[in-house]
Amino acid sequence: MNVSYDITSYGADYPVDGLVKRLGQGDIKVPSFDPAYAESDEIEGFQRRFVWSRPQMDKFLESLLLGLPVPGIFLVRERSNVLLVLDGQQRLRTLHAYYNGIHAGREYRLKHVQEPFRDRSYQTLDDEDRRRLDDSIIHATVLRQEYPAESQDAVYSIFERLNTGGSPLQPQEIRVALYNGSFLRLIGSLNEDPNWRGLYGAPSPRFKDHELILRVLALFEASDDYNRPVKGFLNRYLSNNRNRASASFLAVSDLFADASRLIFENIGPRAFRPVRPLNAAVLDSIMVGTMRRLSVGLVNDPTACRSLYDQLIQSKDYAAATTSSTAAEETVATRLRLATEAFARLD
Repeated sequence: MNVSYDITSYGADYPVDGLVKRLGQGDIKVPSFDPAYAESDEIEGFQRRFVWSRPQMDKFLESLLLGLPVPGIFLVRERSNVLLVLDGQQRLRTLHAYYNGIHAGREYRLKHVQEPFRDRSYQTLDDEDRRRLDDSIIHATVLRQEYPAESQDAVYSIFERLNTGGSPLQPQEIRVALYNGSFLRLIGSLNEDPNWRGLYGAPSPRFKDHELILRVLALFEASDDYNRPVKGFLNRYLSNNRNRASASFLAVSDLFADASRLIFENIGPRAFRPVRPLNAAVLDSIMVGTMRRLSVGLVNDPTACRSLYDQLIQSKDYAAATTSSTAAEETVATRLRLATEAFARLD
């Protein structure tokens, strides 16, 4: 299926001191790739890992002090008119650190630069050099998605395309950047559930475990709205729920935790690995089927879970729905139905 987006873009030239001011005020934000941060955190609290070395930072600042051109940045204007940094966070964070005089907990003085600038903090620059730095221009390409207004699909796609370097962002990392809010923080809390950890394994440094929790919740609450690709379905669900009130999340949160305990204690830590590696299709259907059963009442005989699980895993239809074309709408519906029917027999 061909997808097109209604994106407008324009160029804007920002003086360096104006960029730093906007960063400090929160009018420009470098997105988070950590779901634990809160909107009120200082800028240091919501950066992706900083990868520039001190020589890289110093040389960038030296270029500006010498009046040399530097690469531009990409920003996206959100509906709130906040500018989200898509590309250029290393440059902007360097400026923020130098103007504030602190990097990595130490006073920031230039070191890997020519003699006139060596050992100078921003505060101790000669007036002429300070003005040149303040007035240096960084070009920005500013993007805005025009339609549909409630969707971030185009911005998500741009993130994917801009981050194709040595360590490209994973889908859930991009979601954390674009949709951070109370819902993702609650998913982070569920990710610490000990039974879930026993079923999934060690925490994923790229948030794959967070993504699977999101997938389970989305299919439990909105399976009727499912259509391919999975990535787009999860984006829409998260966009609709990003600032969901905690009280409305309690019921589904409790069901997730109760299902994790029921599965871990009665089926075991390999419940989502019927062959070898973790099977996401088995995981989403077993979790959703169990949550649906728990939503209608307590289970009196939890030990029956194992035999019902074994029968389900041995079903040819279920095996097909969890190993072939697993993202197809009919396949997803089939495995959810089969798992729901299996666990509905729990007394």
